[in-house]
Amino acid sequence: MPELPDISAYIGALKTRIVGRPLERVRLASAFLLRTAEPPIADTEGRVVRELRRVGKRIAIGVEGDLWLVLHLMIAGRLHWRAPGAKLAGRNSLAAFDFPDGSLVLTEAGSQHRASLHVVRGEENLRAMDPGGIDVFASDLQTFRAAMTAENRTLKRALTDPRVLSGIGNAYSDEILHAARLSPIAQTHKLKPEEWERLFAATLETLQLWIDRLGAEAARAFPEKVTAFREGMAVHGRYEEPCPRCGEKVMRIRYANNETNYCAKCQTGGKVLADRSLSRLLGADWPRTLEELEALKRR
Repeated sequence: MPELPDISAYIGALKTRIVGRPLERVRLASAFLLRTAEPPIADTEGRVVRELRRVGKRIAIGVEGDLWLVLHLMIAGRLHWRAPGAKLAGRNSLAAFDFPDGSLVLTEAGSQHRASLHVVRGEENLRAMDPGGIDVFASDLQTFRAAMTAENRTLKRALTDPRVLSGIGNAYSDEILHAARLSPIAQTHKLKPEEWERLFAATLETLQLWIDRLGAEAARAFPEKVTAFREGMAVHGRYEEPCPRCGEKVMRIRYANNETNYCAKCQTGGKVLADRSLSRLLGADWPRTLEELEALKRR
């Protein structure tokens, strides 16, 4: 799912292409994409784009008349900048937003289309679409800690809860926790003051690093290949590759359709965290340390 740095890159690329230009037409290829009926989407056509805004992991396009088109890309939704009037070809093409200089095309890979488009009127209705997580760049350490400790949860769960923090998901939470040298399963109510300082600093620094990096790429060309697995990431998507800090192999915890990547040496004091599928299989034989894991692999 595109997260804060990816959404920022999309918005940066779109600003130079659609702000100040009229939205000539909206073409929908999927009847399930549009989740609102009032105001009608036709009311947005012919109106000039005035503003772009990030609302959590959503992209809000504001046009004249205080109307907003709010796109949520979910896991597999992606945006593409095409020639004016580009055809909506194939099952993956969901919609096109036509402007004088080009068409913004929304696609979604896979058979389960979860991306959504809402049309709302006014600031109040736009704010209602925000899950409520704080913007870390507009907060301080005290505000950050208060949000993260409202409930006693694992750091991974708290970082990725949109009601706690705005725009952070599976990929960048892995990178943040590695930078902070903290375990993804550490409990928020048990962190020490110096660990909170490390976590807050790592959150700001990691997000800013990738906002700057992806923003520079988007300034050169429209971000056509947004992915959760980026070259240069420390641990996310790098299972069994060497940790850039210590050289030990990156570990993972798998669950449902996601996985958490971490470095046992840097983040958990050498402890191997239980992977649900494998720990059920191995039971008492589940390795607790990197040394035990390597011994198991040599059997």
